[in-house]
Amino acid sequence: MADLKNPKLIWLKGWLFLAAGLLASAGLLSEAFSWRVALLLAVAVWCFCRFYYFAFYVIEHYTDPGYKFAGLWDFVKYALGRRRRSEET
Repeated sequence: MADLKNPKLIWLKGWLFLAAGLLASAGLLSEAFSWRVALLLAVAVWCFCRFYYFAFYVIEHYTDPGYKFAGLWDFVKYALGRRRRSEET
């Protein structure tokens, strides 16, 4: 599958992700609404967003500027490989 390069399609993809996330959240809250569930869902979403930021921005800009990630799977392979190298030294 080729990389998405059309700016309009990239924007559409972003908005579709937002819509899917909102619909999934609404579905979860409609199944078992409570303020506790809503708060836990919000914290989980926020933490996953911060991890994504860490995996792609923080690592690339602050710890290893030479490494470029293509996706979360690449980050997992990088993180596991880095741990093994640091344990060997």
